[in-house]
Amino acid sequence: MNFTLKKLQKQFTYYQQLGEKTFAQLPEESLFWQANEESNSIAVLVQHLSGNMLSRWTDFLTTDGEKEWRKREEEFRPNLSTKAEVIEQWNKGWNCLYKALELLSDIDLEKEIFIRNMGHTVTEAIHRQLAHYAYHIGQIVFVGKLILNEQWETLSIPKGASEDYNREKFSKPRRTEHFTDDL
Repeated sequence: MNFTLKKLQKQFTYYQQLGEKTFAQLPEESLFWQANEESNSIAVLVQHLSGNMLSRWTDFLTTDGEKEWRKREEEFRPNLSTKAEVIEQWNKGWNCLYKALELLSDIDLEKEIFIRNMGHTVTEAIHRQLAHYAYHIGQIVFVGKLILNEQWETLSIPKGASEDYNREKFSKPRRTEHFTDDL
């Protein structure tokens, strides 16, 4: 895997970990909580993310990213009932994504693939999916914060700690590494 693909894989892993750190803070029943009828529970968001990942990353270079077998509307109906099922579904999607990324080479990055008959370079498709997953994982984190309120353990720089964080970062020499390397 080339340098660019490794960096992109690290970025996917970062968002995966944000979701998992949220799951770890929540009691099982919280994964199924909805703020209102129009919002999604964390479990439903996981169903959607996994469904999207399985569709987009299965046979990534050779078939359209929107598979005929995908049932997108069902992803938004509660189908999971335990934390173990949520985690299993979550892992199924991520495993499919990482397996597809591992098979890619430099030559593949400019190849054209299709999502709903719309052409994308492989690079564009990867960035499209990264943004999509970050969007929904942000929702997962937000729901976790709503549920836990004061008990929430931040996943980023804590409020009031920015100056200390920056002081520590700027105390080190300039370097080239992924921002998640020291998280």
